[in-house]
Amino acid sequence: MTLRSRQAEQPAARERRAFEAAPAEQAQETGCSRQAEQPAARERRAFEAANTRIRIRFSKFGKIRFTSHRDVARIWERALRRAELPIAYTEGFSPRPKLSFGLALSTGYESHGEYLDVALRDALGDAEVHELPRRLAPALPEGIEVQAVVPLAAGAGSLQQAVTSCTWHIEMGAAPRSGVAHAMAGALAAPELVLTRQRKGRSVTDDVRPAILSAEVLGAGTIDAELATQPRGLRPAEFLAAVDPTWRADRVTRINQWTQVGGARREVIDLPPAATPPPHAEVRAS
Repeated sequence: MTLRSRQAEQPAARERRAFEAAPAEQAQETGCSRQAEQPAARERRAFEAANTRIRIRFSKFGKIRFTSHRDVARIWERALRRAELPIAYTEGFSPRPKLSFGLALSTGYESHGEYLDVALRDALGDAEVHELPRRLAPALPEGIEVQAVVPLAAGAGSLQQAVTSCTWHIEMGAAPRSGVAHAMAGALAAPELVLTRQRKGRSVTDDVRPAILSAEVLGAGTIDAELATQPRGLRPAEFLAAVDPTWRADRVTRINQWTQVGGARREVIDLPPAATPPPHAEVRAS
């Protein structure tokens, strides 16, 4: 190669080296800008990550108990839309609001505490979250009442995974207390209780005794029972059938949904003492 051709090559070579060095310089500048980022910006991002999901606790009493789980989901979609909350939606041809319900409540059952997680497009401040029960009340039908709303921390687990057991108040109507108490004592003392039930369209026979965590006879035909939801849940009707196949529930109320935190049992959202409903409210809508 001649000296003249080398001199002609130099500008092109310099441009190529400058182009190759540009990404490294940009990366260095980006790193510097991140280091120079103001603490307020980092705090803002952390706030938004922690406040773009909320968890709602609500009760379900009266005639609304005869609505199905799917109908309750539609009620909440409409209520959240009427309250003009910045709900996040799924992508695709049929966007749906990003709602996640806890354990489904059987049609006809009542509850002191059901749960719903809502994903939001924009973060809400503490004052806005505090105002949500009042804001949602006019948009909900009689029988559904918002008891509490809390922001969810980033990475918080789903309700389906969090709840490990539920406490149920079961009324069977007129029945001799002595007979119910005797049968319950026998069931709790039994090493196993074998029950055949339907699961996903097929009959499954297994021992349900480990799922009965506690049971207490309160009166003639009235029982409080804590039943496990994991690894395989036990429903109130199945619980009664396991103790005595002739028993039938007239009215069932979910009192608590329990989680395990640091080895201790606690409600998903604790209510302050003044807001905690009575264990077995006698005044109910028909």
